[in-house]
Amino acid sequence: MLTVDELDVRYGTTHAVRGIALEVTAGEAVALLGPNGAGKTSTLRAISRLVPSSGSVRFDGADLSRAAPEEVARRGLIHIPEGRHVFPDLSVHENLRIGATARRGRGGGFSFDDVYDLFPALVALRGRLGYALSGGEQQMVAIGRALVAAPRLLLIDEPSLGLAPIVADAVAAALLEVRSRTALLIIEQNVHLAVRICDRAAVLTGGRIVLEAATADLHRRDDLLATYLGQSKTGTGA
Repeated sequence: MLTVDELDVRYGTTHAVRGIALEVTAGEAVALLGPNGAGKTSTLRAISRLVPSSGSVRFDGADLSRAAPEEVARRGLIHIPEGRHVFPDLSVHENLRIGATARRGRGGGFSFDDVYDLFPALVALRGRLGYALSGGEQQMVAIGRALVAAPRLLLIDEPSLGLAPIVADAVAAALLEVRSRTALLIIEQNVHLAVRICDRAAVLTGGRIVLEAATADLHRRDDLLATYLGQSKTGTGA
């Protein structure tokens, strides 16, 4: 579904991503792990064409190297950036309706009712404006808005960042259900959450992929993983 090869991202003299190769197949969930500044966000932004890059990005066999971000979204490659970016002056339901504009006739995906079933806490908040939502509620809206866009592959940057553990668990449970219908590429500092959701993980440091493994195997590589992530066990957050 997604094939990235020799991807490079530079910001002036900063070499953020250094020739990485990455694949996500249909129905698969892949985690990008690594310390802050490893190049994870730059990788997602390059894939969705939000920053200039060199190398190859192909989605369903089509070369996206010269595609505009809106064309990428119309193809079903939907990006949820870090920070949620909920429209503050629109209600929860109006924010969800904005996501539906990216469907462009694609079938499948999630209905509004599907989103409310995934996130029951939003039902009573349908009319609440974005600025009045908590961080966890905003994250639910951001994910829901992406789901109604009928994604074929969902790129998610730090879904649990800044959330209380109980809210992060609710988001993880929703993403587990989402991954049964939609491929995922997730940046996540909480390794325990990433292992819970994803089939495979790629660890980045210094803009390079230094380790790839099935998430089921990560527990057997705790010491090596800790070296790259700066944490003691895969069951702890970063």
